[in-house]
Order: sequence, then C-alpha cells, then structure tokens
Amino acid sequence: MQTFHKALEASETYSPAEEQFNRRRRTVGMVLAPIVFFGLWLMPMNGLNPQAQTMAAIMALVIVLWLSEALPIAVTAMFGPLLAIVLGVAPAAQALAPFADPIIFLFIGSFILAQAMFVHGVDRRIAYTALSMPAVGTSPFRILLVYAGVCAFLSMWISNTATTAMMFPIGLSIIGHLARGAKGHHEQVRSFAMAMMLITSFAASVGGMGTPVGTPPNLIGIGMLEKIVGAKISFFSWMAIGVPLVALLFGYLMVQFYFSSVRGLQAVEGNAAMVRDEMQKLGRVTRAQRNVLMAFAATVLLWVLPGVFALAGMGQSALAQRYAQSMPEGVAAMVGALMLFVLPVDWRARRFTISWDDAVKIDWGIVLLYGGGLAVGELAFSTGLAREVGESVTTWLPVQSTLSLTVIFTLAAIVLSEVASNTASANMIIPIAIAVSQAAGVRPIEPVLGATLGASMGFMMPISTPPNAIVYSSGYVPISQMMRHGIWLDLVAFVLIVGLVTIMGPVLF
Repeated sequence: MQTFHKALEASETYSPAEEQFNRRRRTVGMVLAPIVFFGLWLMPMNGLNPQAQTMAAIMALVIVLWLSEALPIAVTAMFGPLLAIVLGVAPAAQALAPFADPIIFLFIGSFILAQAMFVHGVDRRIAYTALSMPAVGTSPFRILLVYAGVCAFLSMWISNTATTAMMFPIGLSIIGHLARGAKGHHEQVRSFAMAMMLITSFAASVGGMGTPVGTPPNLIGIGMLEKIVGAKISFFSWMAIGVPLVALLFGYLMVQFYFSSVRGLQAVEGNAAMVRDEMQKLGRVTRAQRNVLMAFAATVLLWVLPGVFALAGMGQSALAQRYAQSMPEGVAAMVGALMLFVLPVDWRARRFTISWDDAVKIDWGIVLLYGGGLAVGELAFSTGLAREVGESVTTWLPVQSTLSLTVIFTLAAIVLSEVASNTASANMIIPIAIAVSQAAGVRPIEPVLGATLGASMGFMMPISTPPNAIVYSSGYVPISQMMRHGIWLDLVAFVLIVGLVTIMGPVLF
C-alpha cells in the first residue's frame, strides 16, 4: 500500500508521453516568453501610456511562463512585481504590498492548521471513523459514498492535493479487499477500482469549492474583488454558494459512478475488519489530536460568526460591525494557528501541539503565488492597462450582460484549468473578468465568482491537477476513462456554477 508521502510524490509522476509533452511545453515557454516580452515592450502601441505598455509586456511574460510551467509557478509570480519595480512601472512599496495582504495570513493560518492535522493523524482518524460506521457495512456503494464524502469534507479545509494523497492509500486498501473477496468478477472489480480512484480526485477537487480556504483560487477571487472592486465576500456568504454547489456536484458524481461502475457489485468482504485494524493502529484519541480539533473548531466558529449575526438579524449591529473590524478572516486563521503553539501536549517537557519545524513545512509557494498574482492584477489596473484591455474586449462581445459575461469567464476558466494549474488559471482569468465587466458597465461579482469556481475544474487529464496525477499513478484509471468522466463533470459543473452564481449572487452580495 502506498504511503502518504509516496502518494504526494506521485503527483509529479507521468507517463513517458506526458513527460515528453511537459519537456516540450517548458522548452517552448523558455523561448517564447522573452520573445513575447520584448516584442510587446518595444512595439509601438497607440493608446497605452509607457507604464501600461511595460505592464502589458510583463503580464504576457508571466502568462506564457504560467501556461508552459517553464519555471515553478511561484517563481513566475514573483517575476511580475519584481520586473515592474526594475522597469519603473511602480515603486517597491506599491508593487510588493500585496505580499502582506491580510488574505496572505488567511493562507498561512489555514495551512498551519492543516499541517497540524497531518502531523497528528487527525485526517486519517476522521476517514477511518466514517468508514467504520455500522451503516456503511460491506455495500460497495455505501463504502464509495462515505469514502467520497470524507474526501469532499476534508478538502473543504485542507488542500485537494493533500486530501487525495491521504485518502489514496485507503482507497487502494479497499480495492485490495474487494479483489480478494470478489473472485471471478475481475471486470467489475476493475470498474469499481477506477471509480474509487477517480472519485478520490474528483471529490477532493469539488470539495475545495465549498469554503474560501478550500482551494487557492477561492481566496484569489475574494482578494481581487476586495482590493480592486471593493466588494467584500465573507466566509459565510461564500459558503452559501459553495456548499450547495459541492452538494449538487457530489450528488452527480455518486449517481454517475453508481450506474457506470458500482451497480450489481458484490459486498466488500473484509472491509470492516480492515477498518477495525486501522482504527486499532491509530489507538485512542491523543491530547494533541484533541488540541488540533479544538483549534480547528475555534477557527471555524470565528469564520462563520458574522454569518450567525446576519441570520439572527444583527448583521448591522454595533457588535457585528466591531467584530468584523477586529476579527477578519485572516486574523481568525492566525488565532487558530497560534493556539497550536500554546496548547500543550506535555507541559513538563514544554511540548506543544505543533512545533515551528512542522509549521514551516506548509506550502509557501502558494503563498508567494497568491501575492505575486494579486500584485500583477493590481498593477494592471493602476497603470490603466486593465481598462484598455476591458474596453477592447467588450467591442468584440455581441452581448454584454451579467449572464453572458458569467458564461464566458466560467467557460474560459474551465478550459484554461485543463492545461494550467488552478491557481495560475485564476490569476490569469480573474483580472480580465473584472476589467471587461467594468468596461461593459456590468457588476463584476458574478463573472468573477464564475471564473473563480471554474478555475477549480480540470478533470480530464492527469496533467490538469496533482490529484488527477496521483490517482492516475495507481494504474487503475485509463486516460480515456478519465477524459470521458472528466468532460461530463466539467459540463455539469459549468451549468451549475453559472446557474448558482447568477441566481444567488445578487441575493447574497
């Protein structure tokens, strides 16, 4: 059975053909990026001031490098603001300010909480506790339902890659038990194995859309709306759209895999015994695990309390406004993270729930990627480049309404997410969505939310997301099946995102 760390390594494992494609893509990016940069920088452009033209060249360079992944995407994100400083687009204080944006601390705090869950095995305990419920039994469908539900729930709070890597070996164990107990039904077993692997990736990616901290594109969209548009999207109001979307997509996945892979399959003999064995290995709930759950629960409460005030009719009260000022989401996340450093595991030994050595293992690349993407987006608006791009694009659009722009940018984000990382896709699409919406005189919130949620798609190829690459490495998922199931999920998600955003957006924001 593969371990958590081996599964994480699998996120970078591709077939020889895919490796060759990636090498060629990176080579093209290294050559094309400077050509595009110098071409736009030196080309005469009427209507653009020198700063806007320079920023256009920088953005083109960043986009090519993001699409080709010729450099690590976090490194590319830093390239943009640093070039803007060197080439005189903006002073350092302005260009680098987004790296200290309050949402950066929401990233850091939530990542530290997730790291504590890994360190102390809270995530595995949640998974095996759910699978050990009597109602699950030996039914393949109920096993798949609960397993996928755990994937989606965990991914609402920790990264989809980490969720997939953690659940991956558990799924392989269940497949192994099914294979031993279903002699003579090899085709059905392989069909179930494919469903188990695909739903590991799909449910984790879908679950991430449920909360602002579930996946980086969510916070990118929220951050750009607040910084550029001045629109505040609270934790609770995001969940009012995100959770129904997750529930609908999850329901679709279960129906899809029931009819395609699970119906008529025999009981999974030995599954209950396997789960009991794993629960025994985990032992009793430790003090560290209780501390992690306490810090996590306190953080979630701080995040959703403004929504509770609103539901109680106190949204505009002095208490609610004071709370919003003193406890924004980033501060709430850091409060939860700091609790881990002061809640003791062994007071005499001065051991606390998390050590600094464990805390610094969070994904700092995503933090830098967010800061760089927000910086490039803000500079595009401050130089006037975004306004010019928005006005140019609107002249090509036959219809300029909230619905049409939401459809366009949701679809563009989904397509782009198939060939680029979801975080890079969000950084590229969202500033354009804002600029075009403003130029068309349309409220940007709905098109931006559509683009943000669409950027979390990318289900068709192993290279689309790390979760896809992880499950593809199992050998149970033919690429043709990933594409077939993935494109249907993309289409269903597109319809649901556009529908929910355009219906609920005006009500919530």
